[in-house]
Amino acid sequence: MALRDELSSHYDLAPSPELAEEMRDIYARMERVVSPPDWAIHAPYVAAINRLKKQRNAVILAHNYMTPQIYHGIADFVGDSLQLAVKATEVEADVIVQCGVHFMAETSKILNPSKTVLIPDMEAGCSLAESVTAADIDKMRRQYPGAPVVTYVNTTAAVKAASDICCTSSNAAQIVAAMDSDTVIMTPDQYLAQNVAKQVPEKRVVWWEGSCIVHEQYTPEDLRGFRDENPGTRIIAHPECTPAVVAEADFSGSTSGIIDYVTREQPEQAMLVTECSMASNISDQLPGVEFLGPCNMCPYMKKITLEKVLWSLHSMTGAVEVEPTVADQARVAVERMIDLSRRLAV
Repeated sequence: MALRDELSSHYDLAPSPELAEEMRDIYARMERVVSPPDWAIHAPYVAAINRLKKQRNAVILAHNYMTPQIYHGIADFVGDSLQLAVKATEVEADVIVQCGVHFMAETSKILNPSKTVLIPDMEAGCSLAESVTAADIDKMRRQYPGAPVVTYVNTTAAVKAASDICCTSSNAAQIVAAMDSDTVIMTPDQYLAQNVAKQVPEKRVVWWEGSCIVHEQYTPEDLRGFRDENPGTRIIAHPECTPAVVAEADFSGSTSGIIDYVTREQPEQAMLVTECSMASNISDQLPGVEFLGPCNMCPYMKKITLEKVLWSLHSMTGAVEVEPTVADQARVAVERMIDLSRRLAV
């Protein structure tokens, strides 16, 4: 409440149906999932943020798990972890506001050491990033001498610095396949590693036993029960789900892969086995698809709100810093991922 009061002393943030109507072009991207009264509440924040980011020479990078009012209302670039990492190397603005979780902001800072990188809530963490340390990477190296370490971007800068190369869910199988070793260590997501192992049978993939608190909640029984009650629904799972869940799905892919699949296939009904905001953010651009089924919400992603974004830009607080030596080492692993992904895409 104190934060809201302070912001209200600088910006007119009262709900405004009139402003909401003026910003109908933005609202059109989310009107299927955001009600008109809610948009009247959000619109003053969206307007204030969009004005302020121009004054600050700032860009907003937003992950696919952000709420629709962030994803469609204020983001300059949206995407999955790989897309945002690539975009972070291309932006020319002085300030990057990372609407995502802390490791994403760290990655942007690693790739842009001279820029100011802000995260609207320092407590926006990640169960995967918290599950592994640089010491754990050393332990895995001792257990599997000579095996390269492929580390998911959902990790701290220190863990990236201790690794050989990073990956995302969209490029993990390609990167593992490209490693010049029969054995490959993957950290920290055990289920992504197990799903990759099925895609790359020529490699021996070993893993750290971390998991995502959102995706590990789904069970194959959930999917079978939902399919029985909703025959014909296309079930689409993220590879952070267990292999048993992925096996029950019609398709598995990263957040960008899920968007591409649904856009291409245009099923009449779809269940996205991932974080809740995914379906909300693409529903208006796919009016012929009915999104059904349960979803699990990431409590860390949902710490990022319009109010916190506005405060971050207003006060220029929430700057993310990475110790230079760690950043230099981590940058090597991230840039190897980006470079290899670009080469493999050719």
